[in-house]
Amino acid sequence: MDSAILWRVAVVQVAAVAVLSLLLALVFSHGFFEDWGWLVGPLAWMACAWLTARIVGLPEAPVLIRAALAGIPSLLFVLIGAHWLGAAVAIALFAALCARLPRPLTGPAP
Repeated sequence: MDSAILWRVAVVQVAAVAVLSLLLALVFSHGFFEDWGWLVGPLAWMACAWLTARIVGLPEAPVLIRAALAGIPSLLFVLIGAHWLGAAVAIALFAALCARLPRPLTGPAP
């Protein structure tokens, strides 16, 4: 497990989720999330994971698969009313899964 990747992924994902959550909260009412949160939440999570992959330099498809896997346990927290605790667990699991990917190449491709 690459601890540098783990922390980079965790920090970028936390920032992406926080910024997108704030933007969505400013644009939409609470009722919108009660009706459409089941769709908007996972789409926002995957969008943040895609952005994380781009920023950290990891391959997008494997990162998105890991994001989907990490999001599954967070569903349990949503069902018991602990949405943000579920997000924290998902971010930790997502970072740990991504830390098992090969380190991204640095510099220009040959």
